[in-house]
Amino acid sequence: MTEHSNSSLYGGVTGRRVTVRDLAKAKQNGERWAMLTAYDAPTAAVFDEAGIPVLLVGDSAGNCHLGYETTVPVTMDQMVMMAGSVVRGTERALIVADLPFGAYQESAQQALHNSVRLLKEAGVQAVKLEGGERSAAAIQLLVEAGIPVMAHIGLTPQSVNAFGGYPVQGRGDEGAQRLLNDAKAVQDAGAFSVVLEAVPAKLAGEVTSALHIPTVGIGAGPDCDAQVLVWTDMAGMTAGRVPKFVKRYADLRGVLGAAATAFADEVRGGAFPGEEQSFR
Repeated sequence: MTEHSNSSLYGGVTGRRVTVRDLAKAKQNGERWAMLTAYDAPTAAVFDEAGIPVLLVGDSAGNCHLGYETTVPVTMDQMVMMAGSVVRGTERALIVADLPFGAYQESAQQALHNSVRLLKEAGVQAVKLEGGERSAAAIQLLVEAGIPVMAHIGLTPQSVNAFGGYPVQGRGDEGAQRLLNDAKAVQDAGAFSVVLEAVPAKLAGEVTSALHIPTVGIGAGPDCDAQVLVWTDMAGMTAGRVPKFVKRYADLRGVLGAAATAFADEVRGGAFPGEEQSFR
C-alpha cells in the first residue's frame, strides 16, 4: 500500500469510508481505481484490508455462490442479506449493491422502495442498476431521494434471455451511438458512475472521454477510469473457462482443494487432531 500513500482512494482517507465525492475527484485527477465483487463478511474484509476502494455486492452471486445459471433468480432478500454482511465486514470501502432483476423494472417507485431497503437494512452507501435510457427515470428519482446510483450499460446480464447469451455490445455505428446515448442519459439522470460491460475498447475510451463521471470497465479495455472483476474469477476460484476479459491473479481453487485434501488425509491417518489441537 505504500505506493498509494498519497492517494485519496488508496490510503489517503482515514477514519471514514470512501465516498462518491472521492471517486469524482479521482476522475478529475486521472486516478484509476479498482472494484471487486464481494458477497460475505470475511472475503470483503480481506479486500478492504487490501485497499480496494469500492466493493460491489453483485447479483453475480447468483452464478458465483448460489448455484444459479444466471443472475435472474437472485431476490431482494438475498441481496439485503449479502450486502449487510459485506458492510459489517468492512470499514473503509464504499459498498455498492445491485438491484436484482425484478426489483426496479416495474417503476421508478419500485426502484426507490428496494433501494431504500438496501440502504436502511443492509447499510450500503450506493446501489447499482442496469439499463441506460430506459432506466434514467429511476436513476433520477433515486438521486433526488439522496441515494447514489452506479449505472450499468452495454452487456447487462439480467437481460441474458433477451440477448440470447452474453454478446459484445456497441459494435457498428448504430450500436456505438446507442451506447453513447445510454451513457449520457444515465449521467444526465445523476448517476455518479457507470459500468461499461463487454464493449469494444475503442468505444469505451470514447465514452470515458465524453463523460464527466467515472466509467468502470469489465471487458471494456484499458481506457476506463476504473476496472471491476468478479472476485471468484480474479482469484481463480471459478472452475473451467472464464470470459476473455478475466485475468486470474491466483489459483485459489487449487489452494483450497489442496488444503481440504490434506485435512482429509490427516483425519484418515490419525494425525489430526494432534496434541496441540486437543484439550487436557
